[in-house]
Amino acid sequence: MKKNVLAKKYEDRIGEIISAEVYQVWKKEILLLDEEGNELILPKSEQIPQDYFKKGENIRAVVTRVDLKNNNPVIILSRTSPDFLAKLLEIEVPEIFDGLIIIKKIVREPGERAKVAVESYDDRIDPVGACVGMKGSRIHGIVRELKNENIDVINWTSNLQLLIQRSLTPAKITSMSVDSEGKHASIFLKPDQVSLAIGKRGANIKLASELTGFELDVYRDNEEEEEEFDVDLEEFSDEIDEWVIDALKKIGCDTARSVMRMTPSELEKRADLEKETVEDIRRILKEELERE
Repeated sequence: MKKNVLAKKYEDRIGEIISAEVYQVWKKEILLLDEEGNELILPKSEQIPQDYFKKGENIRAVVTRVDLKNNNPVIILSRTSPDFLAKLLEIEVPEIFDGLIIIKKIVREPGERAKVAVESYDDRIDPVGACVGMKGSRIHGIVRELKNENIDVINWTSNLQLLIQRSLTPAKITSMSVDSEGKHASIFLKPDQVSLAIGKRGANIKLASELTGFELDVYRDNEEEEEEFDVDLEEFSDEIDEWVIDALKKIGCDTARSVMRMTPSELEKRADLEKETVEDIRRILKEELERE
């Protein structure tokens, strides 16, 4: 195939998954041949750490770019790119292929963990359920292809607190304090959830941070103190208006203690409450916590 025709062919296929045969395995890269005998390169940096290939084997990868070396096109493939996972999902999940579900963002620690945020354009379709499939049927093949990479599929939302909470799956959060301008969030968890939030070699919190665009700091809640002294906001519905409780819940405050952790100005700004309202809330909650 002529050089410029080959370059054009693969430039048009950037972002596509192709299957090619291993022709030569070198230390820094693998040389592959496509069905027409064209040479393709899979660099070591684009291989999943657990990848191990032998000559003659067929492997799948995504076309990432076409370089020119001494005027010859060099087609570069990748198995670590988020696009590779996106395309695998598109193959396995017809709703993604048909555009009923869209992938909002993918972040990966190749071979370790990935987080995929999805959104459905059809209210009748549960995007997470559709991607995972019955008993994980749709995701299993992808996990195998990615050498047992853990894939967390989460529902995308524009509600920042909820997105942060979901992004830290499988950990369960007690409460959080978010600084939207500084793009920073302090996350409070029970002691048994802290290691889940951080994940193996810090992969879970790193990916959650990449997915949300926020720097996330994890703090251990004093479990006894939380269980002994904390009170659910719903318990105050006779003293605090329901709409105020809803406003507080929307910013991630479900309990008396999670409200008290925030400064009055933070509560005013983020929950959009009057200064007097905030003072009343804090007085009511403080009295209750001190009585306990």
